[in-house]
Amino acid sequence: MASALDTLCGQSYGAKQYRMLGIHMQRAMFILMTVAIPLAIIWANTGSILIFLGQDPEISREAGNYATLMVPSLFAYGLLQCLNRFLQTQNIVFPMMFSSAVTTLLHLPLCWIMVYKSGLGSRGAAIANSISYWINVTILSLYVKFSPSCKNTWNGFSKEALAPYNIPIFLKLAIPSAVMVW
Repeated sequence: MASALDTLCGQSYGAKQYRMLGIHMQRAMFILMTVAIPLAIIWANTGSILIFLGQDPEISREAGNYATLMVPSLFAYGLLQCLNRFLQTQNIVFPMMFSSAVTTLLHLPLCWIMVYKSGLGSRGAAIANSISYWINVTILSLYVKFSPSCKNTWNGFSKEALAPYNIPIFLKLAIPSAVMVW
């Protein structure tokens, strides 16, 4: 669904309506977080769903435990996609590469600790993935907030992002793009 930002932010940037990039990103973040709630409920019930579909109960329970612990990463992933598209539109790619590199370097020892040292096994891997996504989101959010590169495009949170007449416009682009990616 964040793919709608490619169009909306691209048009705003091309029209030199820089402030609108931040508004579009906020709207996308709100909508993606809202959509993530029912998805999180489904993910949290993965084990039961798999058992209902006739899968092996032991494997289904393990998959369900893993999916449940991955729920926080669902929200982080949505935010990360919005931040990436916001920055890509402005041709600001170094912070994304830096953030990904730092996250990867931190993820390796974190995953090793969570899987092997803590004894959590696959549950530790899910927790490590969620933490890593949130680290990536945090780094990019700090960049957007404090970087002079984003001073014209990010002016803080605005009520305008939640204007009811703009949400359907976003959804008209977001839903087909989500279906296409799916």
